[in-house]
Amino acid sequence: MGTRRQAIRESDQSSEDQTPYATAAICETRSSAPSSSEPAVGSVAAPATPPPEKTKSVSLRTNFAWTLAGNAINAACQWGMLVSIAKLGTPAMVGQFTLGLAVAAPVFMLTSLQLRAVLATDVRNEYRLGHYIAPRMLGTAAGLILILTFALASHYRRDTAVVVLLVSAAKAVETLSDIIYGFWQKHERFDKIAMAMIGRGIGSVAIMAAVLYSTRSIAVACGAMALYWFVWLATYEYSGTRSLLASVSPGEALRTEWDMGKCRRLVVLSLPLGVVMLLISLNSNLPRYFVEHYCGEAGLGYFAAMAYAFVAGNTVMSAMGQSAMPRLARNFDSNRPAFARLLKKMLLLGAAVGVLGIGVALLFGAAFLRLAYRPDYAQYSIVFSWLMVAAAVAYVGSMLGYGMTAARMFRPQVPLFVAATASTVLGCWLLIPRLGLAGGAYAVLIGSLVSCAGSACLLLFWWRCLPNKGFRSSV
Repeated sequence: MGTRRQAIRESDQSSEDQTPYATAAICETRSSAPSSSEPAVGSVAAPATPPPEKTKSVSLRTNFAWTLAGNAINAACQWGMLVSIAKLGTPAMVGQFTLGLAVAAPVFMLTSLQLRAVLATDVRNEYRLGHYIAPRMLGTAAGLILILTFALASHYRRDTAVVVLLVSAAKAVETLSDIIYGFWQKHERFDKIAMAMIGRGIGSVAIMAAVLYSTRSIAVACGAMALYWFVWLATYEYSGTRSLLASVSPGEALRTEWDMGKCRRLVVLSLPLGVVMLLISLNSNLPRYFVEHYCGEAGLGYFAAMAYAFVAGNTVMSAMGQSAMPRLARNFDSNRPAFARLLKKMLLLGAAVGVLGIGVALLFGAAFLRLAYRPDYAQYSIVFSWLMVAAAVAYVGSMLGYGMTAARMFRPQVPLFVAATASTVLGCWLLIPRLGLAGGAYAVLIGSLVSCAGSACLLLFWWRCLPNKGFRSSV
């Protein structure tokens, strides 16, 4: 994903104009329009507009701590909602709720177009916040229509279809919150993001448990959760966004801007990201489909439980990537050595977490599986170790992915993840029928290796093919 690097010197602009056409055809085209502060030849210079107030600089360590806290507590709250349903409801209710999530998540992953990442890396301020809100609202509406059509065309029972639609409504509200988080992320207000996620998560658990306890209806509980998410968006998140927008862009109002030209350009720019996220979601679930087919539901239960160990490391990786991405984007735009140093630290963190997971699996894998689940899980400790090897590779690839996002390398990722998905399918098809769960772990490792190696090659190529405008000779 290629970052549009900011032209901070006039000489930098002239060097960009000399970029060969062949290179520009391969790489994302950079805007070379002159700065609005430079009057055109023969025109009268307008009075200088005072720059907007800048947000207070916060250390990356602080941003990481806030993001890690928000992600961890939010993940715990999501687990808490499932526990509440399991304790206060029935297994069928748990199934209905998780089905709603399974139906809504891939749809909104595609229609949201990952505009949050595009907004967070828009270091040139090419679009206002209202321009991002417009396609997000259109995508959310399209997602709801798709889910409604699917629910009506499916053979779900009426109560199940109602739960699916109510969970989807809650996820639709979440997509609107997500674009606000992208605005906060761009200005490195990760404290706001963390507090918003924590408030929404804790409130969701409380409301889900209270409504389910009093009504014994999962549909009513999901409706209450969706309503709470909307109220939280309209109050805390809206007021926080309005106050930050007033400080960084005093002349800009918090509203949807229906500029169809800009909306269309944003959709074209970010559509590859939506496809990539859909492929990533599909790639992570493919081994489970094959395991269920060849090893049955019990085999899938063992495999999915062991693969859930990915979540702990992914929480750290997500916190690091989200907190670092705005800074990575600015550094790629104007200070390449700083970009390289920060990305190197992220890669080392990913490798360290991965090696730690491998060590735990090799030394304490059987004991961990026996303690965390049941004694019969310990027989698959070797499979668990290979899954942790795959996780280590995936963590490094995840950091490279954040680097590509910061560099705004959007379109090149589509063929990369198509190849990763194809390699996972091939690995599953060849290995799982012969090796069972171990074959599933090997297939996950193959997909992770293809994704990680391809991400490294793409990022290195992007680094070399674009003019190094922001390079500082003193570094």
